[in-house]
Parts: sequence; structure tokens; C-alpha cells
Amino acid sequence: MKNTLATLLIAGTALGFNGTSAFANGEVNIYSYRQPELIQPLLDAFTKQTGITTNVLFLDKGLVERIKAEGANSPADVILTIDIQRLTEAKDGGVVQPVTDNVTINKDIPAAFRDPAGEWFGLTTRGRVVYASKDRVVQNDITYEELADPKWKGKICIRDGQHSYNIALFASMIAHHDAAYTEKWLTGLKNNLARKPDGNDRSQAKSIMAGECDISLGNTYYVGLMKTNDKEPEQKDWANAIKILFPNAADRGTHVNISGMALAKNSPNKANALKLMEFLSSGEAQKIYAEQVFEYPVMPGAEPSEIVKSFGPIKPDQLPLIDIAKNRKAASELVDKVGFNDGPSK
Repeated sequence: MKNTLATLLIAGTALGFNGTSAFANGEVNIYSYRQPELIQPLLDAFTKQTGITTNVLFLDKGLVERIKAEGANSPADVILTIDIQRLTEAKDGGVVQPVTDNVTINKDIPAAFRDPAGEWFGLTTRGRVVYASKDRVVQNDITYEELADPKWKGKICIRDGQHSYNIALFASMIAHHDAAYTEKWLTGLKNNLARKPDGNDRSQAKSIMAGECDISLGNTYYVGLMKTNDKEPEQKDWANAIKILFPNAADRGTHVNISGMALAKNSPNKANALKLMEFLSSGEAQKIYAEQVFEYPVMPGAEPSEIVKSFGPIKPDQLPLIDIAKNRKAASELVDKVGFNDGPSK
């Protein structure tokens, strides 16, 4: 699926996005950067509650470009995405419309997680933490800055440096320090890698269990998904081989990012789209995000799952997400400049 530009998944109907089905009553069309397995429990609950069928188009890239190409006839109603970069790309790309007068959405989602113009809304947060070997890593605290310390030489695994999860973290380093510091830090991190960046967050935990490295960067929610994966029970072993360290817990806090939603510019099913957005911001959906997706809900008072609580308390970095977004281009350029994806220097 990850190698397919667009994989069409249909929930509750055998019809696709062509013809009249996309415009029929009782449907809502979702263009999603979020993996289908993460949003399906929410969509099932929404359909059960409202009777509205959800049609999902999953893309791993090119969502904004696709909606632009479809123009006024785009069937997209709601955009679901994985981080602040994707949300600001949708806004800057002109493929969303504001939602400013919806009392329910604005009540449930705090202002800190909403675009001031109402063009995107955060739904959950996740921490970009350190996975560490329970057997080989004694320390229980760490900083992002420390990842460049030579003591970790040959001991760090990581996914592609250009992946949005890593770019967001690197952008936050620029915001907290500056580009010159971050370039030096990225070079140090690169030289501490055990191998070229590869795989996804879960595979880094697998590599730690296998002894290929001692620590890695990963999102918190993947640990919950691994711990409860009955379809691939070997992932439980990967999760049980690691402990989570929350970087910079003693100072500025751990970098967090968001998942979010936006109303598509030319939504043909706007009423149903707003119903879905209201549901996703509701307490019921926030509970599903917490209990089944293992993310931190943004609704005030909503609790994370017991599994997530078992990781320990998270102190989120208070850096505004907009400051991360504006540094992402510079972060991406630094990844290329230092040859990060080439792996450690020989």
C-alpha cells in the first residue's frame, strides 16, 4: 500500500468516486494521508451513529496536487492528514475552505490546535520520542541534543530523514536553536547512525530487539499499536523490547505533532462533511483515538489510554506548531546538505 500513490478503500459501499455515487445523499468523501487502519474505527462509529457512508481515498503523497487537478468537480469533502506540514500545505495550496461558525467544533478543539482562520483543525497529538533497548540502555532520560553525542556512535536507527515526522522534529530544532546549530547537530546524529535511514517507526523497534541498534526515534502511538497487534503478534515482542524516553522532559519538553482535518474547498456533500468533522472532534471520537489509535486527544479533559499512560507522563514542547511549519523547508534542505540519508560517514 505504501508504494501505491492512491489506494481506494471503500467503507460500506462497493462504489467508487466515479459517477453519481460520490454526490449521492448519505455519503461523505474523505481524502486521507492517515493510514486506513488508523481511521477505520472512527469511520465505522460515525456511520453507525449517522447512517452516512464514508468513502476513503488514501494517498501517501500528492493529495493537494490531486485536488487541484480535479478542480471544481473534485469529490473531496474532508481532508484527514498526519501533521502540521500537511495541514498548512492544504491551506497554502488553496484546497480547503474555512469553518468559522461551527459551535461544536470550535468548542471541542482548543484554540491552540485550530487555524485562526478556521481552515484546519487538530484532532490528536503524538510525541516524537526515543525508543530505547530495555536491556542495553540504562538511562531513563535523554535530550534531542544528546543524540549527536559520540557516545551513541553506531547505536541509532532511524527512518528516512525526509519523512514528515523527522522533518517536523528537525524544524523544531531550528526554531529552538538556529539553522547553523541544527546543521551541526544533524551531522552528529548522522554519524551516530548504525546504518542508512530505512524502514518505518515500527521497524526501528524491531531492529532494537535484534540488537542492530540501541535507540531510535519513533512516535508514541506506534508502541500502543504494536503492543495490541494480534494479527502480527511478533510486533508485541518488538514493543516489549523497548522503553520510551521522553526527550527534554527536564527542560522545554518533548516535540509533539498533530493529526488533523480540513473541509475541502469544493465539498459536494458539505452538510455531511461538517457532520463528520463534528463527530471527529467529539468526545466519542476522541475516546476512540485514545483507546484504539493510542494518540493523545486534544479535547480538554479527555484521557489517553491506559497503555499510553503506562509510558509515563509527557511534557509537550510548547513551541507553536506554526513555528515548526515555517522551518520545515529549511529542515528539509539541511537533511540533503549533510547527506543524512547516506548514513554514517565511513
